Amino acid sequence: MTQSWARFLHDGAIRFGVLEGTQIRVHAGDMFANPKPTNISVRLADVKLLTPTTPTKVVALWNNFRALGQKLNLQIPPEPLYFLKTPNAYLNPDETIMKPSCDGKVVFEGELGIVIGRRCKEVSEAQALEYVFGYTCANDVTHADILNRDPSFAQWVRAKGFDTFCPFGPVVTTGLDPATLTVRTILNGDVRQDYPVSDMLFSVPQLVARLSADMTLFPGDVILCGTSVGVGSMKPGSDVQVEIAGIGVLRNRFE
Repeated sequence: MTQSWARFLHDGAIRFGVLEGTQIRVHAGDMFANPKPTNISVRLADVKLLTPTTPTKVVALWNNFRALGQKLNLQIPPEPLYFLKTPNAYLNPDETIMKPSCDGKVVFEGELGIVIGRRCKEVSEAQALEYVFGYTCANDVTHADILNRDPSFAQWVRAKGFDTFCPFGPVVTTGLDPATLTVRTILNGDVRQDYPVSDMLFSVPQLVARLSADMTLFPGDVILCGTSVGVGSMKPGSDVQVEIAGIGVLRNRFE
């Protein structure tokens, strides 16, 4: 059974709960440690959705989809290639991605996010899914012109870490098989990305196991699985949506 968990602002308080149609069943305690349902429900229309978790870090993959790697003539990496999205970049659903003061091309990258549910260090592939709480939608926004403009140093942190450059949500959904999911990115009503998660070079268990060998993953941390073909630039005034059936639609404006 799947459940979609939301974190939200209601009457000045931050709460969390399970989405039940147009209502959210409020829960008490810790989302990742035996949360308790209450007898309180609130209307989805009456709340402000927040990022579904508050990660200590967001780890994001490069060159993890076969189709995009082939298009860019990249070799299949022997191990996951990743960078970090900085906390100042985290952005709530329906909030605005802000154009940096520096000029250049800003691009969308629709992605699946893996949400960690238990403290995770040096786990095996066989154990890895026991540490996954669920999945969310994400947009790995990137200032493409900055990334490689200095030939001596690839500027991953700066290009990926501007304020508002990591929207994710609107919920985290449990009980899904990620290999059955499809990521769609829609820019101003036009579908720009439509790719299967099953095309990943490194699967969810492989990513969790290999990343946890490098660093401890904590409840609420998010692994962005990488993106595929169809990445493109956004102009100010654009509406961008990342849609994954079974999870929902992450909507943001770019201004």
